[in-house]
Amino acid sequence: MVDRTSGRGAGEPLADRLRQVAKGDEDAFAALYDETAPRVHGLILRVLRNPSQSEEVTQEVYLEVWRGATRFDPSKGSAIGWLLTMAHRRAVDRVRASQSATVRDDTWHARSRDVAFDTTAEQATARIEARRVRSALDGLTQVQREAVSLAYLGGYTHTEVASLLDLPLGTAKTRIRDGLIRLRDQLGVTP
Repeated sequence: MVDRTSGRGAGEPLADRLRQVAKGDEDAFAALYDETAPRVHGLILRVLRNPSQSEEVTQEVYLEVWRGATRFDPSKGSAIGWLLTMAHRRAVDRVRASQSATVRDDTWHARSRDVAFDTTAEQATARIEARRVRSALDGLTQVQREAVSLAYLGGYTHTEVASLLDLPLGTAKTRIRDGLIRLRDQLGVTP
């Protein structure tokens, strides 16, 4: 049942289960897990693309649900939205941690071997390219720059960008697409 006054799913069964989980009800937790685990795991798997890491992160999410169900506030959104947001954040954290470890390893390997090329020229080229991209970003409209920056510099999904900017999903996607087309044109990249 949807609460028509708030527009949120305050009376939804998952919200009720979360309230029971917050009170330590193991049966409610098991039912919540059974009802939501396929979606939660599927989202995590799409982000991580690694089945074993996805299973670990899914387990971490449900541990966090068990420990922190009291933090769920139905006035701020639906229970499934809360769970999927938590799952997405955990998955992105795992990706970033893996990337950081890879960067650390690559940096160590790069510093511990002799450089066989001109790093100064490479650094200068990277700086020039970064300036070109910044200049192209400045050429976007404010709404395009904001949407593109959140999606590609902030790492947010289109759905999260829409939520952060308080826009319909289609509008957020259009702003991102239009911004990318304009960036492509300003940078002189051929499609």
